[in-house]
Amino acid sequence: MATCCSSSLLVLPNFRSNSNQKSSFKVRAQISGDNKKTTPIEHANNNGSVPVTKTVQNQKGSNKENGKLKSQKKFVSDEIELLWDDGPVDCGRPVEDAPTLLFLPGLDGTGMGLVPHHKALGKAFHVWCLHIPVHDRTPFDGLVKVVEDVLKQEQATRPNKPIYLVGDSFGGCLALAVAARNRSLDLVLILVNPATSFEKSPLQPLLPILEMVPEDLHFTVPYVLSFIMGDPIKMATLGIDNQLPASIKMEELRQRLTKTMLPLLSDLGEIIPRETLLWKLKLLRSGAAYANSRIHAVQAEVLVLASGKDMMLPSQEEAKRLHGILKNCKVRCFKDNGHTLLLEDSISLLTVIKGTCKYRRSWRYDFVSDFLPPSKGELDYALNETLGLLRTAVSSVFLSTMEDGRIVKGLAGVPGEGPVLLVGYHMLMGLELGPMSEAFIKEKNILFRGMAHPILYTEMDSEKNFDYADWIKVFGAYPVTATNLFKLLSSKSHVLLYPGGAREALHYRGEQYKLFWPDQQEFVRMAARFGATIVPFGTVGEDDIAELVLDYNDLMKIPVLNDYISEVVGDPGRFKLRDESSGEVANQQLYLPGLIPKIPGRFYYLFGKPIETKGRPELVKDKVEANRVYLEAKAEVEKNIAYLLKKREEDPYRNILDRLNYGLTHTANDVPSFEP
Repeated sequence: MATCCSSSLLVLPNFRSNSNQKSSFKVRAQISGDNKKTTPIEHANNNGSVPVTKTVQNQKGSNKENGKLKSQKKFVSDEIELLWDDGPVDCGRPVEDAPTLLFLPGLDGTGMGLVPHHKALGKAFHVWCLHIPVHDRTPFDGLVKVVEDVLKQEQATRPNKPIYLVGDSFGGCLALAVAARNRSLDLVLILVNPATSFEKSPLQPLLPILEMVPEDLHFTVPYVLSFIMGDPIKMATLGIDNQLPASIKMEELRQRLTKTMLPLLSDLGEIIPRETLLWKLKLLRSGAAYANSRIHAVQAEVLVLASGKDMMLPSQEEAKRLHGILKNCKVRCFKDNGHTLLLEDSISLLTVIKGTCKYRRSWRYDFVSDFLPPSKGELDYALNETLGLLRTAVSSVFLSTMEDGRIVKGLAGVPGEGPVLLVGYHMLMGLELGPMSEAFIKEKNILFRGMAHPILYTEMDSEKNFDYADWIKVFGAYPVTATNLFKLLSSKSHVLLYPGGAREALHYRGEQYKLFWPDQQEFVRMAARFGATIVPFGTVGEDDIAELVLDYNDLMKIPVLNDYISEVVGDPGRFKLRDESSGEVANQQLYLPGLIPKIPGRFYYLFGKPIETKGRPELVKDKVEANRVYLEAKAEVEKNIAYLLKKREEDPYRNILDRLNYGLTHTANDVPSFEP
């Protein structure tokens, strides 16, 4: 027997070759804890581990078991560290005040979709998994009651905490039904290709045929369904390191397909016998009808994850329908995935929850206290899949200024202890953010929290992919407000602020490297209140990778694009950030500029001499003195930009072709640059 243990999930797969031994697959979820003796739920005390069970009385002619949810005593740990390990090993203890997550499986009833995600989820949640045994014949309303019993127990155990219901396919129907019947509970639903659209399934014509398949041929059914449920290649690719050489990746893929997936399919016919399959199809039909009849009563937060290549259900169409019906619903689409989204090679479920701002530990989401730092897996995915081409093309150079005024390579001049407020120039479309974040994480083990425009937190699309706007939230972006800045500086964080805002990042032709800072000393007094160190910085390189040919004024002269921009952005007043701002910075027009790519040059960063505010209480109330510091920081940024523009002319490897040639003749990964 192969066993994989975790404090979040215990998986016991057992595929025996002995013909006298029936193959089986069991999934049991449990929270980190001891093995104290348990008692039934109705007699549970508050400090013991409690199994939650619902027994269904056997009826003549059937062997009925119960749906089960199991958990154990709560343990908590310190907050998650930066780049925590989310690999396939023991997840350890969840963070302090972690909410509860109940995984409601699809028709398999085992919770297989949870397996690739349980370690990461176990860091952020107390994870439970519903197990529906193969011969179980509990009707849909009975399963609803099982889940409701656990919700009541969790509400009593952890009051004032949200409870998450992750419903995979059929489990999505179950989650919606529970939410409709328990409107007073603080629930967050994560629906993965929910089966509420079962009546529109392309499989409907095949269902009568499945019912007529003889017992002797039932073993062929899993093979047929496997090509409909998901992409076998993506499922086999799950967990293979993308950094491996192509030959090793292909060999690993071959091994998984031939030695794992095919034997698994041959055993599924025995794991899910014909009578069980027919019962589950009837259960699915009744569950979809039950959920749809009560869907208007759902008050919970909802996040729908829809696959673009789902051949079992019209999931993207259903996501759009749910987005229109449910009052508080977000949608994320995964265009290249099939029905078994959670089992395919895609991003982590916890990453999606974080990137859509759905992770919270109280009644309301807090961008500071509810933030969980990115894991090692998230960093690797973001660098290789999201920023891969850009970071390779620009080969960024980082310089910083020491206290004595010396400019050195790297980030040694940036204080490691917070609070620190980084203020600087916002390059076109914020292209400097990715390489800058990577450098801080890798060199200083610091994740700075960047202020982002509120439009990035609006949900205007029912078919939105999980994209760059979500990834920056995973890496700490938060809406620019005085309250959020106050909270972050008070927690001694490194905070990134662009005084020029969107006006600087979306500047017009001929305005590159020009600062559009407001007239007010808006950040100096806040920094002084917490004794934060202000670090001004300059960046250059946008003109080395693209040429701006169409700016806002040009686009607004084109009738069709004029209407489109006005429709997408809507009323600019709803995104107004600075009520007291005047001049160009107050004119923050949002648009997508027209760019012509160039043969890539290089990005350069220079962090200026730190400006101390600690021990200077006069800056909080004295506007004149605060304005002097403000102008000092602004002048430092302009000086840094001028320095970089001059010094980059001395860089022998400014052009990407020269850098590629260097890479062919040298073994070092870092391409040199000019001497500071």
